[in-house]
Amino acid sequence: MTALPDDTPFDALETRPPEQREAAFWESLRDVAAYAKAHSPAWAQRLRGIDPRELTDPAALVRIPVLRKGELLELQRASRARGDDVFGGYATIGWTTRAPHIRTAARVFSSPGPIYEPQGHDVDYWRMARALHAAGLRPGELLHNSFAYHFTPAGAMLEGAAHRLGCAVFPAGVGQTELQVQALADLGAHCYAGTPSFLGILIERAQSLGVELPQLRKALVSGEALGKDLLARLDALGISALQCYASADVGLIAYETRARDGLFVDESVRVDIVGPDDQPVPDGEIGEVVVTVLNPDYPLMRFGTGDLSAIIPVSRHTPSPCGRTQVRIRGWLGRADQATKVRGLFVHPQQVHDILRRHPQLQRARLQVSQRNGEDHMELLCASQDVSAELAQAVQQTVRDLTKLRAEVSWHPVESWPPDARTITDLRQPLA
Repeated sequence: MTALPDDTPFDALETRPPEQREAAFWESLRDVAAYAKAHSPAWAQRLRGIDPRELTDPAALVRIPVLRKGELLELQRASRARGDDVFGGYATIGWTTRAPHIRTAARVFSSPGPIYEPQGHDVDYWRMARALHAAGLRPGELLHNSFAYHFTPAGAMLEGAAHRLGCAVFPAGVGQTELQVQALADLGAHCYAGTPSFLGILIERAQSLGVELPQLRKALVSGEALGKDLLARLDALGISALQCYASADVGLIAYETRARDGLFVDESVRVDIVGPDDQPVPDGEIGEVVVTVLNPDYPLMRFGTGDLSAIIPVSRHTPSPCGRTQVRIRGWLGRADQATKVRGLFVHPQQVHDILRRHPQLQRARLQVSQRNGEDHMELLCASQDVSAELAQAVQQTVRDLTKLRAEVSWHPVESWPPDARTITDLRQPLA
């Protein structure tokens, strides 16, 4: 069995003294905020009355209003309806044939909503190499990348990171399970990247086909929580699977190491855990993850992810056994809003409302997310006086068109509809 490499830090930034990290962050944030205010009309408005030079500590940062993902989606929609910037004025890159962008982007992606994200030209633009390195990928190895390569940036995120590490990539994308198993066996990939549930599916298919995967000993998984049962199965097979927490807007937010003592916040990111008043809560308390990222191309400051987590108090002052000194969070502990992530993609309440508009035969609709056999499952509960297989099929296709995900459609009488029913209900258990 191939031995895993030592759990060495990616670079010296991961082991620097916390006070040095803090000073460097505030210095860089002042530069990013000044650049954003000068080159982004939306940030010029949002930072009105705030001098970037005054951003010197957490008390100054909380003066910036939290920008939540749902709000950004609506701001983008409103901007496009006016014929203005597709990014709502929050990016400094795009296409320079019209204002407000001063530089041309390398790519633009669309996440469910739709919400659009730009990609700049930097190598490892989303800074995912740090997480892949922690998962054990080393120069000269092959990454089997099962994240999607179209519409959303997940595939590009991991590919750029692997290239920065000096690795080759097999761009598997999603689906075609049997062909992916064949490629894993033929090419001998050393590391998998993708959702944990799809890794479980690939392992099961390989076993049912009698296919050995002796080289696959490492995995970096994201997009959904890694359940304890699947983790135990992978460990028994000699596959070390570590998690990372990332988003299409921000890139890498936090990542796990083999110490398995929480997720380390990325070196270009600040994470604050806030309560309902948008003020930071004490370490150890659960609240919403609010992120500030040092990215002048897409300068998201105090960006509310809607995810719940908590800062591990001891990580403020005690390094991990792996030697890293960054603050750690507990991982995903649920959602602060009704938006939820399914198989790595966000689903928003507005998309359920869009389904109702497209199908006036529906009187009610609400989405229920659960897990079946270790996989995320969506069910759209509908009420209609025109129940038919044809309507169910049409609704299923609309769900797929709007969310890029499959859902089962079930019918329920409108009289049984709960008066306080949530648009999206997530029945999955968060990872403690």
